[in-house]
Amino acid sequence: MSREQTRSERRGALLDHHPSIRQVAAAAGVSVATISRVLNGKGPVRAETRERVLATVDRLGYVPHSAARSLSTRRTRNVGVVLPDLHGEFFSELIRGIDLAARPAGYHVLVSGSHSDPGDLQEVLDALHGRVDGLVVMTPGLGSGQPMARLPAGLPVVLLNSDDPTAAHDSIRIDNRGGARSATEHLLEIGHRRIGMICGPADNSDAAERLAGYRDALTARGVPLALELLMPGDFREESGYHAGARLSKLVPPPTAILAANDTMAIGCLAALRERGLAVPEDMALAGFDDIPIARYLTPALTSVRIAIADLGARALERLLEAIERPAGRPRHHDVVAATLVVRASTAHPVHSIAAPSPS
Repeated sequence: MSREQTRSERRGALLDHHPSIRQVAAAAGVSVATISRVLNGKGPVRAETRERVLATVDRLGYVPHSAARSLSTRRTRNVGVVLPDLHGEFFSELIRGIDLAARPAGYHVLVSGSHSDPGDLQEVLDALHGRVDGLVVMTPGLGSGQPMARLPAGLPVVLLNSDDPTAAHDSIRIDNRGGARSATEHLLEIGHRRIGMICGPADNSDAAERLAGYRDALTARGVPLALELLMPGDFREESGYHAGARLSKLVPPPTAILAANDTMAIGCLAALRERGLAVPEDMALAGFDDIPIARYLTPALTSVRIAIADLGARALERLLEAIERPAGRPRHHDVVAATLVVRASTAHPVHSIAAPSPS
């Protein structure tokens, strides 16, 4: 094999793996400036040269790097969305709302999950750096505000349900405490006194606020808090299923259950049915978030409504304002109401039930 062939093969291997603009220019036999003029549609380029450049770009699979392009345009027309998880209807609805607001404004959405871990969050932020014009960051599981100090300096950010909103960034928070209080008050008003709760993750501020709202309602009505009625959960169906099974075995069991989100309520509903318990006749059940499927369950689920898609759209609109904001414009710190929607899964207690025998 000749030395020239070896060099050619090495060059081909290099070009096969994310070719740079310099490599494209060398392969097309033109300058980097010419490549840039062709791709940006700016400046004079002969038709023959333009065709050769575009053919080379297509052959090598070259994609302009958004960070490099932003050096000249100052905008990537991308926004980043960092969520604690990507599982479930809540997050899919949130992303849908963000995307619906972003597209008419000419922006694309880059989405990633942090898994409620500060280390993962930092990796995501580093990966998005230079690729987006702003960020929507949801971090209800992160305390002390330490990760917020590591957000890219000067980048517009909207914090969504952060437990440490600061004056440095716009923020939007859900009234989790008020929503859970209204759900618990509803169960108390229709005659329930022994009300179980399926809690969310211990390190999640949304879950903590919803538990506080449950406690507030019991205290206001003079109903003692029974610790055995508090079941751990992680916002997923399986934890709701196990919590519902455990609550149904208590002696006496609760006559009503509030789940800290609808996903756990769905798991709980399955567990109660498996044990031969009817909802709401034997046990009333309520959730939180009002995800789209909640109204189509049998029975339809009473839930605390958050207009999830609207929440996403609002966050994106705040972010676009921040991107365009002149220096010195005040930051916004919004609180979104959470309202109870009563459906067929809650009713007056018909009778007290004995705990089913262990299966």
